[in-house]
Amino acid sequence: MNQNRSNTQHANKFDRMNKSTNRRVKPNRTQSSKNNFAPEQVKLVLLNKPFDVLCQFTDEQGRKTLKDFVQIKDVYAAGRLDRDSEGLLLLTNDGKLQAALTQPNKKVFKKYWVQVEGVPSENDLEKLRKGVELKDGLTLPAQAKTLTEPPVWERVPPIRERKSIPTSWIEIQICEGKNRQVRRMTAAIGFPTLRLIRYSIGKYSLKKDNVAMLSSGEYIEIPYTSI
Repeated sequence: MNQNRSNTQHANKFDRMNKSTNRRVKPNRTQSSKNNFAPEQVKLVLLNKPFDVLCQFTDEQGRKTLKDFVQIKDVYAAGRLDRDSEGLLLLTNDGKLQAALTQPNKKVFKKYWVQVEGVPSENDLEKLRKGVELKDGLTLPAQAKTLTEPPVWERVPPIRERKSIPTSWIEIQICEGKNRQVRRMTAAIGFPTLRLIRYSIGKYSLKKDNVAMLSSGEYIEIPYTSI
C-alpha cells in the first residue's frame, strides 16, 4: 500500500474516533513543530473559551468552535480544553512554543477554579496533594486549596444544583494532562465537578491587565517573551 495513502487513512480514522467521543479532538488546522519563529514573529493569543465550545476551528456537526471567537489567522490551540470546560486557552503560530506549553516533561503548571458538589475538608484536599489513583494511573501530587467564590461570569446554561447539597470552590494546580483529569480527581475523592474554569497556564492567565479579566469569549493578542 502507498505510504501516503496509509497515513491518510490513519488520520481519517483518528478524526472519526474523536468526533464520536468529543475528546482529544485533533485540530482541523495542522501545525508542524518545525514552524519556529523569531520572538518578534510569534503570535500568542489568550482566549477565555466559553462553555460548549470545541477546541478546533471547524466542525461538521455545526457546533461552536474557535472560529466563532478568534479572528486571528494561522494560530493553533496549544493543548486542549474540553467542550464542557471554560477558561484560558492559548493559541500560537509557533510549534516550539506549542510543545513547550503542552509536553508533560516541561512541568508547566495549570491552575483551575473548580466548583464541586459538597464541601471538601482539608483531609480530602490532602488526597489530591498526595496524588489519587485513577484508571490510567496515579496522578502526580497537585496543589489544592479551598477558594472563596471567584468573581467569574455567569455560565450559559447554568450548572445544575441540588438544593439539598451545598456547593463550594477549590483551586487545583497540576502539571500533567490526563484526559478530563481534574474532573476525575474530584470525583475520586467524592466531590463531583459541577463547573471547571482554567485560570492560568504557567505565567499566562485570564487577566488582561492588572485588574480586569477577559470576559467569556474575549481574546487578546500579547507579545511573546518566554513561558
